[in-house]
Amino acid sequence: MYFAALLARTEDGWEASDTELDDVETLSDLADLARAASPEEDTVLVLIEQEDSWFGVVRVDGEEDPRIYVSDAAAAARSAYGELLLTDELLGRVPGADDGPDLDSLDLDGTEDGESEETEEGEESPDDDAVPHSPVGDREILGDLGIGEKELRALDADDALGTIAEVLGASEVLETVR
Repeated sequence: MYFAALLARTEDGWEASDTELDDVETLSDLADLARAASPEEDTVLVLIEQEDSWFGVVRVDGEEDPRIYVSDAAAAARSAYGELLLTDELLGRVPGADDGPDLDSLDLDGTEDGESEETEEGEESPDDDAVPHSPVGDREILGDLGIGEKELRALDADDALGTIAEVLGASEVLETVR
């Protein structure tokens, strides 16, 4: 199960709306959805959590590029919704790099049929594309709203969105859409 909500800052405080991400295919689609929630180009936060294993925050301020924070990149990578947030740039990869092997540089030593190369006992073979089991993204995404890097990193996935909403003064409006 996942939960996703939009929190839009208005003159009167925060307004919340739940949202379905089934029709969202890219980060750009998600940013457009957030912008539509605030016609005045105010700050909109997209809050996403999945089964208490990870949470993500996407911040959209007007027409600026979205800012992203994901609490556990590896857990999010196993989720279709997390994959929306885990851009190459966020993971420190070269954007647009080919995900497949370079056929000219393959060492055809009998391992091409899915066999793995031998490694020392207990040693794992390195994987350059491994997604870290740690937070990624803009750790100061909520800094000006009262949640600094240290507080954001300390949040547990099971209650992170509630804590964020509480600090923002938006817990009641978030609970109405939960």
